[in-house]
Amino acid sequence: MRKMLLALVLGLTTTTAFAAGQHDASHAATSETDIDRTIRFEAGDMWFDPEGLEVAPGETIRFEITNTGNIEHEFVIGDTKAQEAHREMMQEMDGSHGDGHEGHGGHDMAEGEHGGEMPAVIIAPGETAELVWTAPDDVARLEYACNLPGHYESGMSGAIDFRR
Repeated sequence: MRKMLLALVLGLTTTTAFAAGQHDASHAATSETDIDRTIRFEAGDMWFDPEGLEVAPGETIRFEITNTGNIEHEFVIGDTKAQEAHREMMQEMDGSHGDGHEGHGGHDMAEGEHGGEMPAVIIAPGETAELVWTAPDDVARLEYACNLPGHYESGMSGAIDFRR
């Protein structure tokens, strides 16, 4: 019940995730023609560039996130409450990503399993990860963040505002 409610509230759809931490079995393929635009991100040590985004409801975006820093980061999309829950869980795990399917293995995202409620990728130093996401129609604001212990608090987050 809680998982269904969260999925309804977030209204997020992850169509594809490519990177360490991908979850192949749970994501459908997206063709190039379905992608409306590509946004390139840089993840440095404790910052993201750009610092905020404006998207249209229903827009399908390919995020290309390059980690130019010296430490691992994650890129997670969700509402403030889900980000907080994920951050708390990461602190309890002491930032460990577990042994499961490379990256986020073994832990739950925002009270649910990796069913797409919070699209996420892990980006190793010097690597680029790709995440394809379709913006929901029914929210005004979400955020992207790195919730590894101390990263969010150091500034690794940004707002996703919806233009109507």
